[in-house]
Amino acid sequence: MTDKKPHYSGHRDRLRQRFLQGGVEALQDYDLLELILFMVIPRRDIKPLTKDLIQRFGSFSATIHADVPALVEAGLSENSAIALKAIEASAFQMMRQDVMKRPILNSWPRLMDYLYASMSHETKEQFRLLFLNKKNELIADEVQQTGTIDHTPAYPREIIKRALSVGATALILVHNHPSGDPTPSQADIDLTQDIIAAAHPLEIVIHDHIIISKYGTKSFKTEGLI
Repeated sequence: MTDKKPHYSGHRDRLRQRFLQGGVEALQDYDLLELILFMVIPRRDIKPLTKDLIQRFGSFSATIHADVPALVEAGLSENSAIALKAIEASAFQMMRQDVMKRPILNSWPRLMDYLYASMSHETKEQFRLLFLNKKNELIADEVQQTGTIDHTPAYPREIIKRALSVGATALILVHNHPSGDPTPSQADIDLTQDIIAAAHPLEIVIHDHIIISKYGTKSFKTEGLI
């Protein structure tokens, strides 16, 4: 006599088939999250849990971006939370590899997608440097400083020193605004001008300064600030 299958077994099979036949467009946010969690929670009906997670964090994306303590507090085991963070890290890595070693000015939409994905949900300000060579290929991508919720210290001399050490001839400056408002502050504008002034004698070009937030992005070049 065979063991009776759990009631959620048929649901899991149907969800897998929907994904195989229709891809991600055939799934709701909580369906996609459930599909991922099947692999780490094999013996439990997790449909209520996935709906609770989406409701708590607001979306599939926000759930994936939540940190491990928040996910555990919301009802996941540490292993399950780490699995979601591994999904996030994998997505970042794929997007990063799509822009590295390529002429970045010709891949601007991909770059913006990568920066938005990696920085828009950060709760503290980060100042990031994208280093380009003479062909405008992205040769290095580094977070130089991490600050508070509304301030990140950045030092023009250290930025230019680092550019020289990696052999960069151009830079794109990037930082995030955890507040959600991507509007440049006067301090952002002043810092950018200080970096441009430090870079000019060494013939290092500052192509742009990008501000990333949950609710949008701003380009200093597009805004006429560079």
